Amino acid sequence: MTAKETGNKNQKKNKRRGCLWLLLALSILLIAAAVGGGYAGYLYFSYDLPKLNKLSDYHPKTVSRFYSDDGTVIAEYYEERREVVPLSRMPRHLVNAFVAAEDQTFFDHPGISVKSIIRSAIKNFQAGRIVQGGSTITQQVCRSFLLSREKKYARKIREAILAYRIDKKFSKNEILYLFLNQIYMGEGAYGVEAAAQAHFGKSVEDLTLAESALMAGLLPAPSRYSPRTNPASARERQIYVLNRMVDVGYITAQEAQEAAREKVAIMPRRLGHLKLAPYFCDHVRRLIEEKYGSTVLLEGGLKVYTSLNLGAQEAARLSMEKGLRDLDKREGYRGPLKRIDPAKIPEFIKELEKEAAPLSLEPGMVLAGVVEKVSPQRAQVHLGPARGFIGLKEMRWARKPNPEVYWYAGGIRSVDQALAGGDVVLAKLLEKTESGDWKLALEQIPAAQSALVCMAAATGQVKAMVGGRDYRDSQFNRATQALRQPGSAFKTFVYAAAFDKDYTPSSIVIDSPETYRLRGTDQIWKPRNFKNRFYGPTTLRVALEHSRNVVAVKLLKEIGVEYVVDYAKKLGITADLTPNLSLALGSNEVTVLEMVRAYSVFCNLGLKTEPMFYTRVEDRNGAIIEEPGISQELVLDPATAYLVSHILEGAVQHGTGKMVLPLGRPAAGKTGTTNDLRDAWFAGYTPDFVTVVWTGHDDHSSMGRGETGARAAIPIWLEFMTAVCADLPVRSFEAPEGVVFARVDRLTGLLAGPDSKDVVMEAYKPGTSPDRSALQGPQKTNADLLKQDF
Repeated sequence: MTAKETGNKNQKKNKRRGCLWLLLALSILLIAAAVGGGYAGYLYFSYDLPKLNKLSDYHPKTVSRFYSDDGTVIAEYYEERREVVPLSRMPRHLVNAFVAAEDQTFFDHPGISVKSIIRSAIKNFQAGRIVQGGSTITQQVCRSFLLSREKKYARKIREAILAYRIDKKFSKNEILYLFLNQIYMGEGAYGVEAAAQAHFGKSVEDLTLAESALMAGLLPAPSRYSPRTNPASARERQIYVLNRMVDVGYITAQEAQEAAREKVAIMPRRLGHLKLAPYFCDHVRRLIEEKYGSTVLLEGGLKVYTSLNLGAQEAARLSMEKGLRDLDKREGYRGPLKRIDPAKIPEFIKELEKEAAPLSLEPGMVLAGVVEKVSPQRAQVHLGPARGFIGLKEMRWARKPNPEVYWYAGGIRSVDQALAGGDVVLAKLLEKTESGDWKLALEQIPAAQSALVCMAAATGQVKAMVGGRDYRDSQFNRATQALRQPGSAFKTFVYAAAFDKDYTPSSIVIDSPETYRLRGTDQIWKPRNFKNRFYGPTTLRVALEHSRNVVAVKLLKEIGVEYVVDYAKKLGITADLTPNLSLALGSNEVTVLEMVRAYSVFCNLGLKTEPMFYTRVEDRNGAIIEEPGISQELVLDPATAYLVSHILEGAVQHGTGKMVLPLGRPAAGKTGTTNDLRDAWFAGYTPDFVTVVWTGHDDHSSMGRGETGARAAIPIWLEFMTAVCADLPVRSFEAPEGVVFARVDRLTGLLAGPDSKDVVMEAYKPGTSPDRSALQGPQKTNADLLKQDF
């Protein structure tokens, strides 16, 4: 080879070498640029990313629950209905179902799946928009806890970066724990535990493979795949999940087939506290919100252990329902729900059939029906799913309302006096006849309302509260929010105040006409007794037992109005009280709950006991944050309290409370009735329970002639107390130390002689004489007063 050829060869070699170096340099520059750009992009997208501390300190919004005194859940309050459970409580087939359906390579990838990203990118490119996410379970955790749900590529890149970081910091089980407790599963349920309870009425650890697959299928669209509203779609998703589990190798094909054949029972929607104790739970909710705030209640997972007894609560509801229906029938028939053209009855019957289709007819149910034809003795009624008849006997009460007439004075004599063809009415199923028709009774929705509060005397724990006939119609709590005149039930406070001024049950007041000028006006007021009669010299015992109005007013005037106002406040009445003589007759408005607290003073020998609605509050971890104890204060001389109870026992045995006698155990109580019969009360107690019942109309209209506390309130009280006391031993009211007893003539207050016919073992405070009257001064005895002309 010549030198020239050698030079040319070296020159070419140098050129190639130069090109290679140039290419290498360019490659390095490109790689550096790519790395730099990628790093810059990483820095850009990872700038200000959320910290992962939120995942380490997982305290999501959880359900706060109220429990009855036996541990039954009676209400739930939440923003997100969730109960956090550890992964160890979740069956493995449930976890596998979610992994197979959502992210089959979850246990292998580093938080993101490149294969899924490429697949979704192709789909999105083809669609020209984001239609598929390709998110792993870890990315879904990112989205749920740390990022928004907006469909933007920038958010997806940030999500991928966070997912990778999460996978490095947390174990796979920790990620699953977060995911399965956080996800929304329909029916207001967040997390698998709440979802298991909402859909199947069971805890998560009790789920079968079939139920687990159905739940995992809900996740993409809980409403669309709801087994309650879209069972066919839910079924398709369940099969899809089972097949995915087979493909991944979690279950065998046979197991999938067996699960697919399993009949899954879906839990009916729960009514929660609307069914059990709505007014009570609503009141406790207000108390908790006042103390801890609504955020803590709705998000904090509190456990509130209430004082409510479910048996007592149900007895209260049933006794009120019966009492109001009986009262409503005494008030008269207000007419049909509506009237339809007889020609349109067949069309209307079809509507009734649709509404009643899911019902299983049973005696006691009340349904709407249309009257098809009427005769003097019966009405043929079509209820939709069945036919029936209402006889005259089952609707004799259906007279036209007339508040001036007693209910029994105006019963109808013919069915066609009240019903006609085309009338839409409510009918109660009584019994099915041999012909297949139902024997029915005419019903109507009661117009009156009622309230009842029962408190355990010794502890103050409220065992039952009903604030109205139906919480679904009105959430207004008439037990705690309604201010109503207590009528004669207030007289008890006047007499108690008198006993603290050295009056005795044997003291005499002259029951005679009296005229008073109303303060600051020219108006004249003449108090009258219930039957517009006057009874002359009357002992305080008899006056209170028989609720004599004139005696109460005279006694109030004698001991001082301001004194009694302060006295009532001391007993627990918090409402404003106007200091005038009508106070003695209960003209000032109070609540049922106030009356319970005030009457507890007499039951508990002078101890005012604050009503207690809950006994313990725990946080989400079970730590006790409040445990209120019994709150009692001695506000009254025990002897005075006992004297009141002793006389109110007499009111039950001889006076206005005689309808309580069937209770068959010692009880004390006072009726209350207001002007025009707008309010009816009975405030009564046994040594175990203090229970107050009010009945009336929300618009303050009259309940009708004869609807006193004895007729309209006592039946509710009696039925309720009969139920709650049924299994309790019979106890008597115990007299405190120092109280003395003497055989006294009930009517005169004098010591009983051999010829006395109406004798009572009267109780007296220490130092008082059974035959003297403090009312007229120590110089005059009852015997002197009885000799006065009347």
